Amino acid sequence: MCLGIPGQIIEITNQNHKLAIVNIAGVKRQINIACIVDEQHPPESCIGDWVLVHVGFAMNRINEKEALETLQMLQEIANC
Repeated sequence: MCLGIPGQIIEITNQNHKLAIVNIAGVKRQINIACIVDEQHPPESCIGDWVLVHVGFAMNRINEKEALETLQMLQEIANC
C-alpha cells in the first residue's frame, strides 16, 4: 500500500530535470514532476497544480477540493 500526500506545486526549480517545489501543509519540499508532465502539460504549466506526492515524486494531479479534504483527514488522524 502506498500513501500519497496532497501538495501544491509552487515553483519549478529545474525544467531539464523536472524538479519543482511543492507545499504540503506549509512544509516546502523539492519533488520530481516527471510522472505528470508531457507535451500537452510542460513543467512551467504545473505551477498551482495539486498533486499526490509519494517518495519525492508527484504521482498524479488531483483537484483542490479532494486535496484539502485529504489534508484535513490526515490532520485529524494526527491529532488523535
